[in-house]
Amino acid sequence: MGRLSTLFAPDRVAVVGASDEPGSVGRAVTGHLVEDFRGEVLAVNPNRETVLELVCHDSLSALPAPGEVDVAVVLVPPELAVEAVREAGEVGIGNVVVVTAGFSEAGSEGAARERELAAAAEEFDLNLVGPNSLGVMSTPSGLNATFAPTSPDPGSISFMSQSGAFVTAVLDWAAERHLGFKDVVSLGNKAVLDESDFVREWGEDPDTDVVLGYLEDVADGRRFVEVASEVTRETPVVVVKSGRTEAGATAAASHTGAMAGSDRAYGAGLDAAGVVRVDTVEELFDAAAVLSGQPLPDRSAVAIVTNAGGPGVMTTDAVGDTDLGLASLTDGTRETLREDLPGGANIHNPVDIIGDAPVERFERALDTVLADPNVGMAVVLACPTATLSFDDLAAAAVDLQAEHGVPMAAVLMGGASTRSAAATLSEAGVPSYFDPARAVDSLETLAEYADIREREVAEPATFDVDRERARAVLDRARDRDTTRLGVEAMELLDAYGIPTPAGAVVDDPAEAVAVAEETGGEVVMKVVSPDILHKSDIGGVEVGVPVGEVRDVYETLVARARRYQPDATVLGVQVQELLDVSAGTETIVGINRDPQFGPLVLFGLGGVFVEVFEDTAVRLAPVAEREARAMTEGIEAAPLLRGARGRDPVDLDGLVEVIGRLSQLATDFPAIEELDINPVVATAEGATAVDLRLTLDLEAL
Repeated sequence: MGRLSTLFAPDRVAVVGASDEPGSVGRAVTGHLVEDFRGEVLAVNPNRETVLELVCHDSLSALPAPGEVDVAVVLVPPELAVEAVREAGEVGIGNVVVVTAGFSEAGSEGAARERELAAAAEEFDLNLVGPNSLGVMSTPSGLNATFAPTSPDPGSISFMSQSGAFVTAVLDWAAERHLGFKDVVSLGNKAVLDESDFVREWGEDPDTDVVLGYLEDVADGRRFVEVASEVTRETPVVVVKSGRTEAGATAAASHTGAMAGSDRAYGAGLDAAGVVRVDTVEELFDAAAVLSGQPLPDRSAVAIVTNAGGPGVMTTDAVGDTDLGLASLTDGTRETLREDLPGGANIHNPVDIIGDAPVERFERALDTVLADPNVGMAVVLACPTATLSFDDLAAAAVDLQAEHGVPMAAVLMGGASTRSAAATLSEAGVPSYFDPARAVDSLETLAEYADIREREVAEPATFDVDRERARAVLDRARDRDTTRLGVEAMELLDAYGIPTPAGAVVDDPAEAVAVAEETGGEVVMKVVSPDILHKSDIGGVEVGVPVGEVRDVYETLVARARRYQPDATVLGVQVQELLDVSAGTETIVGINRDPQFGPLVLFGLGGVFVEVFEDTAVRLAPVAEREARAMTEGIEAAPLLRGARGRDPVDLDGLVEVIGRLSQLATDFPAIEELDINPVVATAEGATAVDLRLTLDLEAL
């Protein structure tokens, strides 16, 4: 265990605000500790002589040997709580749990008090949980320093929650399902200790098999990714994430900002951390049960053994709805099944041993299937019949799973008659369900975590770029006090080696003609104004302009911009080589800077389709080559890039390099808040950035 070991395994706990008043928080916390804690409980309350037969002390400093107290649980009003935390630090108590509410969740005055708490914790190097916390629990030591109504059963799951009410509900829910816990923490306001601290602690804890979390936000996204990505190589972390930040909800300055908002950022961050993300409480504990009870598969091929054809088909459909696949049974397996099963049975996957099967037939078929080298996981599914005992089947399934070491989930499609069998399976670590889809989903969670464990850590490539040239582009924007840039910043892409069409931004018609003549053909012309974002909407873009018409088109574009917005800053007109867009696929590559996780990189189908389909993939920057390639393969439109319906395959290596170079730009310049390159035209010959829009934080320059 790490630096929080004495928080979860203390010898002495002091309760500041201990009480025996019925219905009070002080009574609940003190009562739990007196009843269950295996160490010494000390009561602090200057207004009482005794509480629950404990002698009361006036303060922490008045305790006998206060420096030997491991944990102080603070229950007093907020203004006194700050004093108690400081006193804990002064007498040498290393861990403080502040249950008291009335801090940052209660307005500016409470926020100021919370800053005082954090300052005291920093001064004395305290491990501080809360404030506004339900408390902490640890079953090995009998520690229940909470006001929850019940204590959890012992187990190997450690659980953190940003909601105290969620903790109480989950403990009650889990007790019915025979799920036990090692440690439980209500994070509260996370003034000092946050989710990263507990993930790190439990990753070092040999008695924690699975870490679960309910999170509404992450205090420091980059730190969380760094910590969790180390922990998840050995210990699975499963999280329910709720809530959306204001930044994510309002980010609409660019397509990338709108589509890589808060929830997408959390998705990218949790993925980078190797965290399994689920959407519901049921999924959270399904994941916990299977990850704590079953071995990881060596392949994602599922075998189904059932006594009912219809539910077997349902299970097959459920497999088809996931990233798993049905196992192809070997010839030897099918031959053995043919010999052992009656004539009406199905010896192919799903294996249907038909409805009159006794447990012995189930056992033989399951034994044969689990021995097949092509089978990575199995679902054993049974409906009630007069010839089958669920209890006997559960016992056989437990033995066979242990013998073969193949991960298994059971589906017992019955009611009261399945309860004893379900308990037998649960005690052996085999999850069981009524719904076949849940069984399959739990196996998919195993496969997902197996993939996480096998990930190779790849370092992002470092490209040879001209940072000074790029900085000069951004400095010019700062000098003009401009936060939004368009095609006038294409030089930024050139500086980072991202291919762009030949052309330039000019501020008079004669220069426009000269640039057009250099391109040697028809050109695209766009009015350049940081105040006009959607230039095509106001007629600010002309495509396929012959050299002889360039001068007149220049004047027309500027006039349209002045007429649309008289006070707009017009920097000139971009004259650009005309690309044959129809010969390629329009994609988008973008940057969005998230307040929790920092820069994100987005890739997807571009052009006008980006608004219609929102077919995109998001990763944290910097993006390694392997991740960039996965982004190009992970969108629904990936077949277009590979050459669907007779189209030439695009240069995926070129696209991957554009993603990598833009990722480097995002990490090199924190002042870039959002950036769209839309479209990036991908052809068989390469990828070319045609248009640009970006937003700057001038204070960061």
